Formats: sequence, structure tokens, C-alpha cells
Amino acid sequence: MTNAQSFVPGDFLVFQLESGYGLMRLLAIGAQAGEAVWHVRGYSDLFFDTENAEERALNGVLGVAVSHVALTERAFESTQVSRLAHRDLEPELLALVKAWENDPERVVSDRSVRLHLGLR
Repeated sequence: MTNAQSFVPGDFLVFQLESGYGLMRLLAIGAQAGEAVWHVRGYSDLFFDTENAEERALNGVLGVAVSHVALTERAFESTQVSRLAHRDLEPELLALVKAWENDPERVVSDRSVRLHLGLR
């Protein structure tokens, strides 16, 4: 089970695929109806190793596949991730979360980040 204290907004999180690694970024950890909500950005780039992923993440040269999605705890935990790097969040990323919070029809997805990215 994921410990909410182990990740902080701004973290780049790496997950393993069959032939490489994918990357997402934690934008915020919130709550709705007493349940944790994980706000993430998913990237389209895939990597053969974590060193290349970290270099590209910190240099800000990544293709965005999903600019923002709010995930249930179950959906977030369905993909095992590790912290790869950290960089403070830019204002435009914080604005995505704020816009979601202000949307009366906001949605929290129970689909994994892999499904959102079109990966299995």
C-alpha cells in the first residue's frame, strides 16, 4: 500500500513496463469524501533506463500525454512507482489542480495511470 507521506507534489515518479520505463509527475495529494485523491500528469515518453528518464525529467524535455488526472487511491496504487527526481511545481501545473478543485463536475478516476496513457 502506498504511503501518502512518501511522495510529495513535484516528484517525478517512474514505473516499469515490459521493455522500459514510463514517467508521471505528482501534482497534488488531496481528499474527497474522506478518500485520498492523487493528482498526476502523465508523459508520453518511454525510456530504456531510469538515468535517461531522470535527465529528461529534470531538463523539462518531455511529451505530455495526460496534462492532469485525479486518481483514487486504488487507481494510483495499481501502478507501482518509485520517486525518480523532484522539482518544484510550476504555477501552470498548480493551476490545473486548482481548476479541478473549482469544477463542480470534477471527476476522480478509478482507472490506472497506465490505462490513461494507453499502456497495459
